[in-house]
Amino acid sequence: MAAMGGVDRAHYVLDKEDAYEDAPQSISYGATISAPHMHAYACEHLLPYLRPGSKVLDVGSGSGYLVAVLHNLVSPGGKVVGIDHIKELVDFSVDNLKADGKGEALQKGEIIMVAGDGRLGYPQEGPYDAIHVGAAAPTVPKALIDQLASPGRMFIPVGNFMQYIEQIDKDAEGNIHTKKVMGVRYVPLTHKEAQVGF
Repeated sequence: MAAMGGVDRAHYVLDKEDAYEDAPQSISYGATISAPHMHAYACEHLLPYLRPGSKVLDVGSGSGYLVAVLHNLVSPGGKVVGIDHIKELVDFSVDNLKADGKGEALQKGEIIMVAGDGRLGYPQEGPYDAIHVGAAAPTVPKALIDQLASPGRMFIPVGNFMQYIEQIDKDAEGNIHTKKVMGVRYVPLTHKEAQVGF
């Protein structure tokens, strides 16, 4: 995918030697950067809603890698909001995005990085044409469904021990359609204290 090829993963990992391995990697604070094939899979499923001018929310934005890829897909005129509840990871992602040439997009507000509880979304910039969630929620947070545009699509891992990617579509009338896509294993979408072990 050209949008992923235009983002150097080495800017977004702690271990540069393993930057291009098709495996998740720790980025500290109990968080990981997903394997490249999972990012590609997410983009593929969200692609019908990732057009120039689209607005996207990335929950659990971590290193900022997928935010950069999504920005490429919705430019020109689009906006990507990344939210993570670990402020240090938000700072890390901003540094990564700047190192990868996305400083101007940050300055212009085409990319917004927020420290906050992603389970609540970020209604200030909604509704969103597409929502990506990078950690597994026990159930789909209602706030995220509410912030999905009509029409819009969410890609979210759901479950505790048994997890599945769910593709959640909201049609033009606001009706919700859910489809299980595949079994996965993600870190949990939880509160900050549980993630970092406070």
